[in-house]
Amino acid sequence: MTYVDRPWTSPDGLSLYARDYAPGPGRARLPVIAIHGLTRNSADFQAIAPLIAQSGRRVLAVDVRGRGRSDRAPDPMTYQPPVYARDVLALMQQTGTERAVFLGTSMGGLITMALTALRARAVAAAVLNDIGPEVAREGLARIAAYSGKPVDTPDWTAAAAYMREINGVAFPHYDDAHWDAFARRTFREGPDGVPVLDYDPDIAVPIRAAGKRALVPKLWPFFRRLARGRPTLLVRGATSDLLSADIAARMRRAAPQMGYVEVPGVGHAPMLDEPEARAALFAFLADLP
Repeated sequence: MTYVDRPWTSPDGLSLYARDYAPGPGRARLPVIAIHGLTRNSADFQAIAPLIAQSGRRVLAVDVRGRGRSDRAPDPMTYQPPVYARDVLALMQQTGTERAVFLGTSMGGLITMALTALRARAVAAAVLNDIGPEVAREGLARIAAYSGKPVDTPDWTAAAAYMREINGVAFPHYDDAHWDAFARRTFREGPDGVPVLDYDPDIAVPIRAAGKRALVPKLWPFFRRLARGRPTLLVRGATSDLLSADIAARMRRAAPQMGYVEVPGVGHAPMLDEPEARAALFAFLADLP
């Protein structure tokens, strides 16, 4: 199933982009808004989004500002979840979407929590993919260590090798074809034909500005409001270094009605096309209007 390009405009005038997958036949159901992680883009959902659409739900997979085909922000300090959340609300307003199921991977889950604080009714249900209201220091430090840093990737083989270097711990079962596909989701071809990372390096500016405070976000009130007010599913990679087993256990105690699935042999963050993740996701969606 293919998608159409869906541009929209942020409250501060940026031209933003989403992949818009039309729903398959059948009764109208709540749409899904899919939001990627810190250094990624809408291509991360290219395997799962068509399957969700075939089940009867429109899917809007966004490129958050500064990523993919969305504009880069003149002010890098706008690269923060509350601003991203307002951008998504603008997308909903401009597409006539009153309520949606949110599918948030890593940073996308933080944006979903921020959305709940800004406009709770807009979030009908939520899937948090390997993210919580608190994160493990080692995982966030690992991500911060490479985010926004220049890379030397003269060709696609080098780009694939780079993706293996920074993500190999999370996907030890991937082969060369997987890493090539991963690179082509994360890089774009520059004007000279050389692969370049498909995001603004300045997305790391707010992280550096926050210093040590960036490594210990505490969003428990936002999470409780999200998970206690609507259906919620937590997906965790079994070897995740960002969403530790301890944090996941505390989330489950705080929201005992929340669904939960652990994806074996995968770290941060599951791609959601793994059999365990896919089965849990579609069982969760099947129970929603």
